[in-house]
Amino acid sequence: MQEAIVAEGLVKTFGSVRALDGVDVSVPTGTVLGLLGPNGAGKTTCVRVLTTLLKPDSGRAVVAGHDVLKNPNEVRRSIGLSGQFAAVDEYLTGRENLRMVGELYQLSGRDAKRRADELLAQFDLADAGDRPAKTYSGGMRRRLDLAAALVVSPPVMFMDEPTTGLDPRNRMALWRVIEELVSDGTTLLLTTQYLEEADHLAHDIAVVDHGKVIARGTADELKAKVGGERVEVVVHDQERLTEATEMLAGFGKGELGVVKLQRRITVPVIGGAKLLAEVIRELDARGIEIDDIGLRRPTLDDVFITLTGHAAETEDGNAGGEGDDEEQSEAAPQRGRGKAVKH
Repeated sequence: MQEAIVAEGLVKTFGSVRALDGVDVSVPTGTVLGLLGPNGAGKTTCVRVLTTLLKPDSGRAVVAGHDVLKNPNEVRRSIGLSGQFAAVDEYLTGRENLRMVGELYQLSGRDAKRRADELLAQFDLADAGDRPAKTYSGGMRRRLDLAAALVVSPPVMFMDEPTTGLDPRNRMALWRVIEELVSDGTTLLLTTQYLEEADHLAHDIAVVDHGKVIARGTADELKAKVGGERVEVVVHDQERLTEATEMLAGFGKGELGVVKLQRRITVPVIGGAKLLAEVIRELDARGIEIDDIGLRRPTLDDVFITLTGHAAETEDGNAGGEGDDEEQSEAAPQRGRGKAVKH
């Protein structure tokens, strides 16, 4: 497939912080790439470069067939951007925000109004459409911001941690919108800290840490790096722990883990829910009572501890420079232009 986004050797520094350290990224047309990483890994810096908000120190990038350095205006005409923070005018109503965006894209007044009405309905904001955006909740502002990015249905979308701060219901609603976009042919680069989100939405995942892509593959391929699925069993009676351990060894595909004080046994497996049912039947046949049993998948921290040696969240958020003061000071003047990208 033709690549809608290509980046080769992107480098960006802010003082002593190397926010991007030779990033290579490619996204085939009509697919979703999940850019997965902890706070400060370089995800947002990468998005800012690809959307023309920052210039790389070196490397090249092409978005929708246009070089981000040579043809930035053409890139901006071809993309939508939803940043980490909702960029809406608080004193305009939701409807006025969307109509303004449409008019900035040179839609006629009638078409801008029609598109605003469509998006308000799509994002469950119709009842609040005539209220000032400053009265919206955080989740509503996030949905309005994303709606603004979709006024002209751009062929390439960038979403920077779009569901951060959303409650589960709004997160699921946003996932459905994203799935509809991609099914209609939109190419999406999605940054996230949530493996579950990347697992659900992305065709491919690139793991970023300290400004570098350290792993790439499907969600299943990344999970395989930390051992894939595992069955966890909590035995009710301490005296049956050894018997249960020996039994589970027959189902395992790796080394078992036993925590005696918790009466917990963990065993890597292959076979999913079908195998779990077999384990339950065998435990029942042997009369081994259990307090808990489940098929567990690797968590985000499992993946990051395996790939990077540390958990997904960094304490200061500055590991890759995204929280670095120097980047913030350089990026701040660009935020006004960030709206121009979208609008």
